[in-house]
Amino acid sequence: MEVWKTVATVELTKENFDRTVSENSFVLIDFWAGWCRPCLQFAPVYEKAAEANPDLLFAKVDTEAQQELAAAFQISSIPTLMIVRDQVAIFSQPGALPEAALTDLIAQARALDMDEVRTQIAAEQAGGATAGEPGTPDA
Repeated sequence: MEVWKTVATVELTKENFDRTVSENSFVLIDFWAGWCRPCLQFAPVYEKAAEANPDLLFAKVDTEAQQELAAAFQISSIPTLMIVRDQVAIFSQPGALPEAALTDLIAQARALDMDEVRTQIAAEQAGGATAGEPGTPDA
């Protein structure tokens, strides 16, 4: 039986971003730049996580080459890690994570009930408060 070795990460551009995120249910995105020392230190940790989680899509956005994409996501500090599940950004945080923290974060993201997440987002977009919550008047 032949095992295919695939590239652990996909390079995202403004041209392929929307299609990639919509075609994959779980995408981790590393916003980085070649001159960024913490980004370069995080890269092997990210690659190792990609190899350990072949069912997930690990992607990278070079913020120097993809300035429009970085601006669209308001990336002001790199590296920034973002996780998108079912086309919903469920995590975004700047800073290089140690291997154990990244492994834990992936496990937490896998465990999320996306129906519950969508319900919370809908509630926030509808005004955020439900009747009976402390500090909110009942309608």
